[in-house]
Amino acid sequence: MNWDVIVVGGGASGLPTAIFSARRGAKVLLLEASDTLGGSLNVAQGQLSAAGTKVQKAKGIADTPAEHLEDILRISKNTVDRDLVTLAVNNAAETFDWLMDAGFEMVDGHPVNGRAHEPYSKLRYYWGVDYGRSIVKVLKAQIAPEIARGAVTVKFHTRVKDLVIEDGAVCGVVAHGPDGAVDTFRGQNIVLASGGYAANPQMFEALNGVPLFGALAYPYSQGDGYTLARSAGAHLRGHDKYLSNFGVVLAGNTYPAKSVGRANTYPEQRMPWEIYVNSAGVRFIAEDNPSVDAREHALLEQPGLRYWILFDDAIFRAAPPLLYDETQASIAAKFDAKQANFFRADTLAALAAQAGLPVAAVAESVAAYNDAIRAGAADPMGRTYRPAPIVTAPFYAIRQQGTSSTSTVGLGINTELKVTRPDGSPIRGLYAVGELLGSGQLMGSSFCGGMMGTPALTFGRLLGQSLLHWGR
Repeated sequence: MNWDVIVVGGGASGLPTAIFSARRGAKVLLLEASDTLGGSLNVAQGQLSAAGTKVQKAKGIADTPAEHLEDILRISKNTVDRDLVTLAVNNAAETFDWLMDAGFEMVDGHPVNGRAHEPYSKLRYYWGVDYGRSIVKVLKAQIAPEIARGAVTVKFHTRVKDLVIEDGAVCGVVAHGPDGAVDTFRGQNIVLASGGYAANPQMFEALNGVPLFGALAYPYSQGDGYTLARSAGAHLRGHDKYLSNFGVVLAGNTYPAKSVGRANTYPEQRMPWEIYVNSAGVRFIAEDNPSVDAREHALLEQPGLRYWILFDDAIFRAAPPLLYDETQASIAAKFDAKQANFFRADTLAALAAQAGLPVAAVAESVAAYNDAIRAGAADPMGRTYRPAPIVTAPFYAIRQQGTSSTSTVGLGINTELKVTRPDGSPIRGLYAVGELLGSGQLMGSSFCGGMMGTPALTFGRLLGQSLLHWGR
């Protein structure tokens, strides 16, 4: 059988591609490596952003795609692929309205101007009540009737290993099924929607230039789409745009490691009582700097993308709990158990030694912070919120590790979403959407809220609605 559309990956971009292609009359084959649909949305926060939506209009929020684009260019410092971002934001509202009409459950009080990332100038940032799973719920409901009527055929536990290429055009895939059988499927349009590489330590380090510290990504994000596309002559973009988050607490120091917590380092949520030092024992940022983008870029310059949050017993008892979803008692239990990356000692010198930090440098950093408070002088790093010095034993440190759960480097494509060669020429029959495009193209050298999830959904929808063509 010659399929009209073969979609590799049943996640945020593959599902809309299949849904809308089927509605236009295509015979669609959807190949999914796991045993369920939804891809990384099953574990992701599912951030969305769109300007000019019906939700905004109902709340009296005047917003346009042009303003959305302007914000992304500002936040990213003009480091995004402007053509792709323009395509995404110009079509984002229709995508979001479709989700809402299909039953997407949005958090009360949304949209907002920001959460987790640098804020937008308008309220255009949306979250589902069950994070990414709220989107999966909608997509599964939308594809179910297409599967039931035979327009979409889904094969689970099926991993595509090779592309079929004839006369320079991609016209099929070679897939390995759950029983070990190898099958060749031919199709007029091959859409790679298989997710990123953020669960593949070797590919992550090769493309990003830093180790994969945290095991945070969807386990099927193995980078298969990159390997497949490159076998057809595709090129990659965004190697210079890697950015980590501002850190999580890892379960151990053998990488990649699971996260066991995350400090609340957002001054708008919790003003910092503590100080942050790098592996040299020195502070590197004003802890109350209101810009998450500034904090993330400051961490990017630190050895090993890690830092230690230092505080004393008086701060521990007086300040709001430092870790998300934890109490003072549960945090104390981690120190009592000597859990990895939680350190406590009766002296600063002993704490520094236990945490693997230079003793003299830590002592100097704490002394400079304390002396400025006592003297009523300016903080050495420009910090203004300084509720208490660090003087009361025991002393504490929690190590935060910068890492990423998304893929920075992406496949080169054009605005028809066709995969391209280094000279910009399209590879006939081959398309790519979703995380395969990389955060570097869609968010640049910064994190822009909703600019991975919404473009994935939007580009999949555009492929299915209009960009793919077939004939029998």
